[in-house]
Amino acid sequence: MPFNKLHVPADLQASKVKAINEMLHTCLVRTCNVNPDDHFCLVARYQPDDMMLHPTFMGTRDPAATIVIEIALLAGRTDEQKESLYSAVREVLALVPFDPNNAIIFLLENCAIDWSFSSAGSVKKVLGL
Repeated sequence: MPFNKLHVPADLQASKVKAINEMLHTCLVRTCNVNPDDHFCLVARYQPDDMMLHPTFMGTRDPAATIVIEIALLAGRTDEQKESLYSAVREVLALVPFDPNNAIIFLLENCAIDWSFSSAGSVKKVLGL
């Protein structure tokens, strides 16, 4: 059950943001065995002066046009699945079109006890894990 947060420039068209979110979810389903119904995303827009990053760290990018894809998900994916996810996301970003070099992707792994969607308690408790 990933929860995606897309940090995007304030002027990035809503249609592109939606397309990025949809393709990200498709990549997660395909590479990381995510349930297709587990689709959660929050978009955070930033102003050009709000993105402060090294423009050439491990590649060249435009800080004012960079998106950050933050994915919180249950632990357990292999290194191969994660590498497949990164590759798949970068491949489809070009189709949006969005320059894949202007994307930073990172994962935050946690456990079922770390999630709660209702007053019933944690995912661990609700699902009896």
